[in-house]
Amino acid sequence: MPKRTLKRDSPAFAEKQRLVGKAGKNPPAVILVEPQLAENIGTAARAMMNTGLEDLRLVDPKQDWMSEKALAASSGAEWILENAQRFMTVEEAIADRQMLYAATARRREMVKPLSTARTAGREMRARAEADEKVGILFGRERDGLTNQEVALANAIIEVPLNPEHSSLNLAQAVLLIGYEWFQAGYDGPESMITFNSAKPADKEMLIGLFEHLEEELTLCGFLRHEERRPSMVANLRNILQRAELTEQEVRTLHGVVKELRYGRRPDRPKRQPGFKDEDF
Repeated sequence: MPKRTLKRDSPAFAEKQRLVGKAGKNPPAVILVEPQLAENIGTAARAMMNTGLEDLRLVDPKQDWMSEKALAASSGAEWILENAQRFMTVEEAIADRQMLYAATARRREMVKPLSTARTAGREMRARAEADEKVGILFGRERDGLTNQEVALANAIIEVPLNPEHSSLNLAQAVLLIGYEWFQAGYDGPESMITFNSAKPADKEMLIGLFEHLEEELTLCGFLRHEERRPSMVANLRNILQRAELTEQEVRTLHGVVKELRYGRRPDRPKRQPGFKDEDF
């Protein structure tokens, strides 16, 4: 079966995300050492799909990674399982890698560079951009990696977590490190307001709302103190400006102000002649 790759430049790929990162070229290989459960392989594949990783390598897996349990757990990442490669030893799985990271929280009596997942994510991006082949080694669910396996790695990745409970399952570990790889290629806004199909209100609409609200606040006596009026008006306008209102929200607020004056209470004045509900 031909190996499938993510269509990073297609509109469908971009439209699935509001804040779009870049999957990146030459992503690291994910190497799972003796995974015990098919479900864990499936959820790891799902985490890979989430974070733009494609190359799954299994070292002596103990269950069928194409079983129904694995496919169901992959939740849409079946093609990663279909293209997974099986190896009998770690040495065979990493043979074509030029840089290898070992994901482990266990401290070993050996001298090796130690990085957080965030730092490693940036390093892996830079190496991938330089066409260097990178791999990430993940250990067994119960026992992790042996000293001999860690010794094969150039560096260790450790995720700082609550020291009272820092253990992760296999898919969580893949997702966390994959996330940092993926985010290292993100260059969009750190925050934004999503308007969807609604249009942001322009200044003309906002000024109309300001004037409508201020007129009613004057008539009801809220803005009765002339010396305080300018600062109170400025405060109200700043509150509404910060809300970044849409056109529909401005129309809704017009309706709110109107109903506060002409609402369905017996102590309210009658609506003025010619005033229609659809005016706002």
